[in-house]
Formats: sequence, C-alpha cells, structure tokens
Amino acid sequence: MCFELFNGALRAAVQARGGELISLRDSGGAEYIWSGDPAFWSGRNPILFPIVGALRNGRVDIGGKSCEMARHGFARNMDFTPVDRGDDFIVLELRETAETLARYPHPFSLRVRHRLLQNGFSTTFSVKNTGAAPMPFCIGAHTAIRCPLEGGQRFEDYQLVFDRPEEAASLLLTPEGLIRPGAEKVMLSGGSALPLDYETFRRMDTLIFQNLRSAAVSLLHRKTGRGVRLDFSAFPMVAFWTRPGAPFLCLEPWQGCAALEDETGRFKDKPHVITLSPGEGRDLTYTVTLAEG
Repeated sequence: MCFELFNGALRAAVQARGGELISLRDSGGAEYIWSGDPAFWSGRNPILFPIVGALRNGRVDIGGKSCEMARHGFARNMDFTPVDRGDDFIVLELRETAETLARYPHPFSLRVRHRLLQNGFSTTFSVKNTGAAPMPFCIGAHTAIRCPLEGGQRFEDYQLVFDRPEEAASLLLTPEGLIRPGAEKVMLSGGSALPLDYETFRRMDTLIFQNLRSAAVSLLHRKTGRGVRLDFSAFPMVAFWTRPGAPFLCLEPWQGCAALEDETGRFKDKPHVITLSPGEGRDLTYTVTLAEG
C-alpha cells in the first residue's frame, strides 16, 4: 500500500511496508530518493528499530533474556498501519506482534509521521512503552539520496558540508559490523567540507560520527551547490553509507549504534540507548530540505 503526499509543487510517496518515505520529487519531477535498485541495494529509506547496526553474535540481553535480531532490527520489514493522514502528511503505526515479542520482549507503539514541507520533508519517530517494564530502544533513519542527482555528474563531484567547522573522527567497524573501541579515523581537522569518493567507503564501509558541533549537514554538488540538507539536531550520532560504485549516499541520523566489541551485551548498556518507563514516550524528528544552489 502506497500513499501520495502533496505540498505546492513537491510530491512524495510513503509505503506501509516499513513505514518509509520512498519518493521525493520537486516541481520539475526530479527524484531525490534512491530507487532501491537491487543491483546495488534494494533499500530506500528504512527505519532502524529497535536497534541500530549489528549485534555481537547477532544477540543481545534484554532484561536477562538472550534475544536474536538481524542488523538494524525488524521494523524495516514489517507492515505499518495508517492512523492519520492529510494532503501533506501521514502517520503510520507499528505495534508489537507475537513475532516481535519473541525477539524484543516489550509491547510498544512506534508511530512515524512523514510531513511534506514546501522545500522537503520531516520525519518524526514517536516511540511509546505500552508495557509494564522499562523498555530500552534505539532508533535511526537510513535515507538514501540519489548521488549524483543529474546525468553527466559523478559521485566524486559531491561533498558533505557541515554547518559548523568540525574536529571530527569517524568510528571504525570490524568486518562483522561492530564498533572497535577507541579506534577512529580523523576526517575533519577544523574544516566543514568533506569531499566524497568511493575509495573511502571501500576502506571504512560507513562513516560514523557522534557528538558533533553541527546540527545539520548538506550533501551538495561542489560546482552547482544543488543537493539536500539534513537536520539531525535531535540525534547524538550521524552516519553516511554507500556501496562503492552505487549512485546514492545514505544520510543516517542515529539514536544508538552497532554493538561495541567489548560491550556488556546488555541492551540497557548500549551507547545512546533510551529507556522508557511504562507509559512513557519519546519523539525524535529529522528534516531533509532541498538545496537548489
């Protein structure tokens, strides 16, 4: 099931499967969201819940119970239910099932509100603990933006531009996708612009930053200035990923991350985890806006 959103000249599409926004088109019909071509990667804009990244040995301790979950959790592969909608927004909800309780033993409500703005879109994750025990969770976005946006351009013609100068190092991953404690690669030394090239992603797989000074980052063509701006101010981490040779870059605000090689294995101890008391909820919003150059 797919839903169309309208705001002025902008158009967007949202699907019930995974609750994700899968298309954003401007007044000229140009598409900004990656198509999901399985030749490179079949994803487009998955929601990462209730974990972000990989678990050590694929398992995590939740309240004394050893639970198994695939990378980035289960929400991305489940059908959400529409609960509210208008011309320019839709709210979709995911609730626990017997299948989710076997892997994540907490009743919950995850509502995702996609709103089409005049120059982009906002996505709000609203997570509520509907059970009787404290509920730890992580959540994130994985928004794949077409890169390059126009024919005749190259991936290497683009750069990431943070809104403040940064002394920034990326966390490093093991081949299993776990974070190596204390291992970092300096990416910015007092600057704000990070040129893109596929070789970086061959070496590092994913660029992962936490506790940056910036609240936003733009993916821009270096000559024309065209691209998108991501406001991730509600999130403590932001990551960037592509497959070398693929014409997209994922912009990923994260509340939480992959397991550390030396972590306790308890969900409640994961970096940037949020734990909700019974009946408590938390909202986190990110925004993607168009940069026309």
